[in-house]
Amino acid sequence: QALLDTQNLLRTRITNFTFNLGFSGKFYHTGTEEEDEGDDLLLKSVDEFWWFPHMWSHMQPHLFHNESSLVEQMILNKKFALEHGIPTDLGYAVAPHHSGVYPVHVQLYDAWKKVWNIRVTSTEEYPHLKPARYRRGFTHKNIMVLPRQTCGLFTHTIFYKEYPGGPKELDKSIQGGELFFTVVLNPISVFMTHLSNYGNDRLGLYTFVNLANFVHTWTNLKLQTLPPVQLAHKYFELFPEQKDPLWQNPCDDKRHRDIWSKEKTCDRLPKFLVVGPQKTGTTALYLFLIMHPSIISNSPSPKTFEEVQFFNRNNYHRGIDWYMDFFPTPSNVTTDFLFEKSANYFHSEEAPKRAASLIPKAKIITILIDPSDRAYSWYQHQRSHEDPAALKFSFYQVITAGPRAPSELRALQKRCLAPGWYATHIERWLTYFPPYQLLIIDGQQLRTDPSTVMDEVQKFLGVSPHYNYSEALTFDSHKGFWCQLLEEGKTKCLGKSKGRKYPPMDSECRAFLSSYYRDHNVELSKLLHKLGQPLPSWLRQELQKVR
Repeated sequence: QALLDTQNLLRTRITNFTFNLGFSGKFYHTGTEEEDEGDDLLLKSVDEFWWFPHMWSHMQPHLFHNESSLVEQMILNKKFALEHGIPTDLGYAVAPHHSGVYPVHVQLYDAWKKVWNIRVTSTEEYPHLKPARYRRGFTHKNIMVLPRQTCGLFTHTIFYKEYPGGPKELDKSIQGGELFFTVVLNPISVFMTHLSNYGNDRLGLYTFVNLANFVHTWTNLKLQTLPPVQLAHKYFELFPEQKDPLWQNPCDDKRHRDIWSKEKTCDRLPKFLVVGPQKTGTTALYLFLIMHPSIISNSPSPKTFEEVQFFNRNNYHRGIDWYMDFFPTPSNVTTDFLFEKSANYFHSEEAPKRAASLIPKAKIITILIDPSDRAYSWYQHQRSHEDPAALKFSFYQVITAGPRAPSELRALQKRCLAPGWYATHIERWLTYFPPYQLLIIDGQQLRTDPSTVMDEVQKFLGVSPHYNYSEALTFDSHKGFWCQLLEEGKTKCLGKSKGRKYPPMDSECRAFLSSYYRDHNVELSKLLHKLGQPLPSWLRQELQKVR
């Protein structure tokens, strides 16, 4: 009755205010006689409130490793709801203790969709609990996750006179303090309190009635309540940039570790990335790296072969569980070095920020060759894969195409030219990673003297034991590149698609590209000088043309 009376009172200050009540059916009629009577009174007024499912037994979802177990729990709760006339179609759910919402427990999201068709949830944990002003929303598996605010009430804050710090602390928060500013500074606020806050001294009712009155008295704000799905759509209309998540490392936050499955481990995240760009020798470097006894690559992707392409594509929205499944659990966390090579990361707008958020201590390796040669190699690569635009247009037509050229020609031009803006892309990586975590390899030296380059790579990574590449590699004069030397003089080389022979670039194209990349190369030389890194031989040659 107090809930109903207060709900009606709050509606004089907050349009359409309605309590949204969570239920765990296992605890129905398991209290004292008076508490059981309260259960019955609530259910008699079921149509007066909104309702959302908690877990059947209030268990934390991240403790359930099988989706089927979560589904069973949810079906029990849904059966309880149907038996007692509780609505099951409001599309909102909350997990106990934020478990499984963030860090994401994929099984929870899948079970929610399967049993309840959940479209909205909320949490205080994304990206972190504190500072509260940085909480954000995101979407995952078509479920909108709203940021939830805190109001200073917890399961143990049940008596006014025993409020931590004294009653004045609660009143100060309401009357112009933290809780007041939470409402004022957030256009949309989601609060969740506990059953104990509505018995005892009913601090939940006291807090929000006084908060609504204070806001009404001292501001011109108009407060209203929307059902969860409408509220979520409104939130992401206001903050569309928050739809895309930015995954953090769960092991960097103790609260996140506590609500993350014990079957998962951050040891399955890579220690370094080979980021590209394409057609610079990244596959050769990949082959050389996996020869080292302590360096372990991801398992291959059925769609992108040895490349996972997580940080730059929609695979990112599959979540970190999907990503970590590509990596084994290291037998020795200290000495084993997991890595992945995805050559599209280099020029990706999103990859540096996403990688730094999930694996901030990872080392980054990139390979640079003459950007003119890289552009030509990409064009020939596309021709060999029968790309219609590459077959239809000459290389000169591609690189000189104007803004009114056909869209497929412009798209191919961008893939040929844009990755060669080396300084621009490296600066983007350096926005998120310190210089000492970045290694820039001279692709020409990798091709002619790989053992020296691999010694440099081992030193950069700090990997042990030292692997003698000069004894493990041999030059295959027939193929024209270095291969792994096996027992009995046999070799293991890159596939037929690598080291492909094609006609040399004509002088007209070479001259155009040399001019096109002139300013980019000058900027690259300045950047390398600032980083204290030597200039590759091809860059020194190009800079001589500038003079």
